[in-house]
Amino acid sequence: MQENWYVYIVQCRGGLYYTGITNDIERRIKAHNLGKGARFTSGRRPVKLVHHERHPNKSSARKREIQIKDWRRAKKEWLAVSGNIQETRHRTK
Repeated sequence: MQENWYVYIVQCRGGLYYTGITNDIERRIKAHNLGKGARFTSGRRPVKLVHHERHPNKSSARKREIQIKDWRRAKKEWLAVSGNIQETRHRTK
């Protein structure tokens, strides 16, 4: 059985964005909101899921996470609002 992995973006209190990966989005968002997620989000609660993408494996999800983390804020906002996955793979920072 193949396990899906997800890249996700949450918006934190103050409007900052955090990008991560997980194999259980619901559990991970709950952890962030309980202060048990990433150190970055623990002091910026609550967080709100604004985007997610499914990937076939952890390696693929991690590569996409690294790509998104390299983006500027405006591009992350564009992705969160548009939900457009395909086009983002070819846009520049």
